[in-house]
Amino acid sequence: MKITFWGAAREVTGSCYLIEAAGVRFLVDCGMFQGSRETEARNRRPFPFDPAHIDFVLLTHAHIDHSGLLPKLVLDGYRGPIYTTAASGDLLRVMLPDSGHIQEMEAERAQRHARKGGRKRDPENSAPIYTVADAEAALEQLQAVAYDTDVTPAPTVRCRFRDAGHILGSAIIEVWVAEGGKTTKLVFSGDLGQPDRPILNDPTPIADADILLVESTYGDRLHKDMAATLDEFVFAVNDTLQRKRGNVIIPAFAVGRTQEIIYHFHELTRQGRLHDLNIFVDSPMATEVTHITMRHLQLFDAAARELAAWRAAGKGLPILKFTASVEESMALNNIHGGAVIISASGMCDGGRIKHHLRHNLGRRENTVLITGFQAQGTLGRRLVDRAETVRIFGQDIAVKADIYTLGGFSAHADQAALLRWLHAFRAPPRQTFAVHGEAETATGFAATIARQLGWQVQAPELGEQVII
Repeated sequence: MKITFWGAAREVTGSCYLIEAAGVRFLVDCGMFQGSRETEARNRRPFPFDPAHIDFVLLTHAHIDHSGLLPKLVLDGYRGPIYTTAASGDLLRVMLPDSGHIQEMEAERAQRHARKGGRKRDPENSAPIYTVADAEAALEQLQAVAYDTDVTPAPTVRCRFRDAGHILGSAIIEVWVAEGGKTTKLVFSGDLGQPDRPILNDPTPIADADILLVESTYGDRLHKDMAATLDEFVFAVNDTLQRKRGNVIIPAFAVGRTQEIIYHFHELTRQGRLHDLNIFVDSPMATEVTHITMRHLQLFDAAARELAAWRAAGKGLPILKFTASVEESMALNNIHGGAVIISASGMCDGGRIKHHLRHNLGRRENTVLITGFQAQGTLGRRLVDRAETVRIFGQDIAVKADIYTLGGFSAHADQAALLRWLHAFRAPPRQTFAVHGEAETATGFAATIARQLGWQVQAPELGEQVII
């Protein structure tokens, strides 16, 4: 058996692992690289393997850094099934065409810029990586898998998807491969959620593995206590809306984070800690994902189901509006106080949030709440790092608004939660690999696991091949 790490190896994005064993070749995840322009350029490169010779794909969840190159994989010749949970499939039907639309719009923008006398890009780097039609073609190859149910994608391979508690439909994947008269069990953690969080269940504990790939996004730190995070959240919102009479701008991932923020606004209103809220969700994708989320109430934890029942009763609710058109989105920029605007992208590098930041960052009465991970090279990271000015749409914007970084909202398990999940294994895996973390974090978390649990752990490099 051979495992090759083609993404999320000493970096957070681009999750993609190639497994070759028993005459079968399959991928776990096929995600986009995200971050700086140089990082994203890697999405255009040919795959380092022949997509036509991949037998099947296992997908942990719908986030674009795990799924975003599936249309390119199909465009380049892949014809096999893509196994994922039903909820992930529903999300992908929104997210992948949206990603294709973004590719088309960016290509069109580059062509307009060239026609106006700007720097020309060569045709290969100005064409979309894939189109909406390509994304829709890839969706035809999805095959839904229920949690805790075995699926056999090849005669020598058996898989089971377990709830990872990260976003709706996210999965830990257990894989048993029969080869040479023995069976090897691989476990891919995917992205693990933080325990005791609202809406979703805690990550499923796994008892055993021969080979383990575990995420390490926050393997070097602890999240702020949720109670303290909510205290800061309440203070920032009340201070902005009531004392400063400004706007609250919240960059939020359309999948998971937006729904969690909506949950907290409702729960804190129910508790009487917030009131008279006027909330705008300005992201067509987030709107669709919120509707999808409500169709999967069976995946919610008990507290989320209780809150859903309170909201259905319709008493004392925040005003919640979902903007659809570009005109509605633009009209929000004429509101100079009293609004909460939740918009994508979560790292502030695309989408409608950039327009809201351009109109609101320069005013001291406003507040920006950063509620998620901000990769190096992104606009969100520059705000977290307290840049005095940022460049948006070619314009230098002075950062005068208050910036709050609320680490407790992360959808990823922190170091303590990761170690707690690892402690559930009854015996050490033969080999453990720390993936999906920036280089220093992944190597540091590998050392932490080795020190605290006594396991054999390494943080593989991009392109590294391991023979099992």
